[in-house]
Amino acid sequence: MRLLLLILAFLLLIAVRSNQASVSMNPEQVAIISLARQELLLQEQVKEKDRIERQNQLPAITAIFARHTSRERASRLAYLCYETTLDTPFKPIDLAELALAETGGHSLSSHAVSSEGALGVWQLMPVRAKSHGYTPAEMKKDEKCAAAAVKELKVKLQMADGNLQKAKRLYCGAGPQARHYEKKTQKYRRAIMALMWITSSPKEMKS
Repeated sequence: MRLLLLILAFLLLIAVRSNQASVSMNPEQVAIISLARQELLLQEQVKEKDRIERQNQLPAITAIFARHTSRERASRLAYLCYETTLDTPFKPIDLAELALAETGGHSLSSHAVSSEGALGVWQLMPVRAKSHGYTPAEMKKDEKCAAAAVKELKVKLQMADGNLQKAKRLYCGAGPQARHYEKKTQKYRRAIMALMWITSSPKEMKS
């Protein structure tokens, strides 16, 4: 993106100097500038579409979170899912379903600790938190725990050769326990998506 902007700026500078010298651009320069503009426009459209998709997930995530915790906390955690996944391969719903599977049964508490010692809303093991530059104590801070969870999910995504569903399963562990959590994440994902569909559908379709 930055490279395209630099190329476009350079070519426009050439065009300005050429105009000042009353020399028109050759067809090749015009074609390159046109292609660069089209590429920038396409990237902006994709970026805007992604932003809208992410934002559209927030009301449903908040509503599902609110079934497990206070409305205020639900809203805050939903925004963290949005903010922390920006510029990553993940969407807010990906982080939300992990939180619900891990600590939905414990009020999405930042003080949740599993029998194995996993910490925070997203249940990071202390050794994994440290591997991402965080202390175990920081897992009680939602923003730190969310950031660590995204980094951990990136690691799992690499291990899964880009398969996001497999990466989420690896995030939750291995063996039967991972399969159990996978079913939970899928259940919460369906709940969020169903609520998104209901709230986005025309009124006549709801009746």
